[in-house]
Parts: sequence; C-alpha cells; structure tokens
Amino acid sequence: MAGVGSAVRRLYLSVYNWAVFFGWAQVLYYAVTTLLESGHEAVYAAVERPLQFAQTAAFLEILHGLVGLVRSPVSATLPQIGSRLFLTWGILWSFPETHSHILVTSLVISWSITEIIRYSFFGMKETFGFAPSWLLWLRYSTFMVLYPTGISSEVGLIYIALPYMKATEKYCLRMPNKWNFSFDFSYASILSLAVYVPGSPHMFTYMLAQRKKALAKAKAA
Repeated sequence: MAGVGSAVRRLYLSVYNWAVFFGWAQVLYYAVTTLLESGHEAVYAAVERPLQFAQTAAFLEILHGLVGLVRSPVSATLPQIGSRLFLTWGILWSFPETHSHILVTSLVISWSITEIIRYSFFGMKETFGFAPSWLLWLRYSTFMVLYPTGISSEVGLIYIALPYMKATEKYCLRMPNKWNFSFDFSYASILSLAVYVPGSPHMFTYMLAQRKKALAKAKAA
C-alpha cells in the first residue's frame, strides 16, 4: 500500500507541477509578445487570466506542506504565496488604475521566469526522478536577479495603488456596524509594505542558504 500511495503522490505532483508550468509559460509568452507589439500598457490585459490561474493554483502548495506531500516548510511558503495572492487579487485585479504601469510588466516577467524554472525543476523530479544539472543551477541561481526585481515591482505597485484605495474605500469596513469592527484596506496595505522591510532580506538570505546547500549536494553527488 505504501508503494501505491507513493505512486499516487508522484502522479499528482507531476500533473500539478506541469499544469502550473504551462500556465506560467503562457503568462510569459503573452507578456513578451504583447510588450513587443503593443507596449507595456497592454501587458496586464493580455496575461490576466493565465496569471490568475497560475498564481492562485500556488495556494495548493500551502496545503501540500501542511499534509506532508512536500518537504518545503510552510513558514517559508506561506508568506511568499500570500504576498503574491495579495498582489494578484488585492492590487492588480482590484485596482485597474495600476494596469498600465511598467511595473506590471517587470512583475509579470520576474514571476513567470522564476516559476517556469521552479515548476519544470519539480516536474522533472516528480516525473523522471531527477532534474538536469543546468536546471538545478537555474533553480537556485536566477533568484539573485529575479527576486529583487520581483519584490521591487510588488512594493511599487502596492504604493501606486494606495491613493485609489483611499479614494474608493474598497474593502473597507466602517463603524458603526453589527460586528462593531472597523477595517481600512489602505492601512493593511501600508502594514504589508512595512513587512517587506524585514521580510525580503530574510527570504533572500534563506534562499542563499538553500542555494549553497543544493549546489554543494549536487557537486558531492
């Protein structure tokens, strides 16, 4: 039974990783072709649906960690996926005024290249039991450029959206109400910006440590 369970797990993770890989490949293709043909102002409209699919599917990775399907710590997965879902739905989808900004293009390209590499790496491991050395190197090296560009784009887009949050009061809850509770989405977004200050260096340091460990293990093998 253990063997059957392991086979089912690998089949599920293979399908999951390749499905999301193709989602991100579609995002990158639409982003680059639209950028070249129509300019950065049109990129979001071109990638919206595949972006929402690919990024929202990542929520399952939190569940994968919780139930033990993968060894990735939830403490590392949760903040990264949470921040991306916040950008995808709480900023880009919620505030169309951000769509024409060039930071959308840098965000989408940074995210998609990162995830194409990551999902193909795990897809290869689950499907074939190994990943080629060049893909391993890309998996643990490209973040040194793409993480700063992605994070900078995230922070910039949240900041750009703040005036529209305040003007529209979208997702705000004002007193009095039956819950006796008040919530201001713009203040929550400002708080999220503050979290980036310690959170980004921490994640970058964590990924550097993971890179050192993974490349040393590959070299020893």
